Amino acid sequence: MKSITWKLHLKASSEQVFDLLSSPEGMMKFWVEKASQKNDQIHFTFPNGQTYTARILKFLPGKEFHLIYFDTVVKFYLKPLEKQGTDLILLNEQIPEDDLLEVHAGWVSVLMNLKAVADFDSDLRNHNSDKTWDQGYVNN
Repeated sequence: MKSITWKLHLKASSEQVFDLLSSPEGMMKFWVEKASQKNDQIHFTFPNGQTYTARILKFLPGKEFHLIYFDTVVKFYLKPLEKQGTDLILLNEQIPEDDLLEVHAGWVSVLMNLKAVADFDSDLRNHNSDKTWDQGYVNN
């Protein structure tokens, strides 16, 4: 099993970033086509029609959000900065070696769209089920 760590600097506050990461409404702005939450379960629907139900492991507003995501552990850590903005650290653990390259690239796509939405209020996705990651589109 492998791990991935990515860091992202955002102009947005840690509260704003946390809301995007942890609420169904926020997730739909940059990550998934649909999301709904019931208790500690979040049901995702992706542009290609794939679905997954994740389980929330930790929820510390403005600081940490952890979940079981596609049978891996994903941890988002937020560090508010003194002047302005937030540093985000994503740690994805327990990734099967065969999935590492796709997961590694996938998080870059997700995180860069998070930055576009959080800092510039611009969703870079195409929202077209015929033009998804499966067909080689990075802006799915």
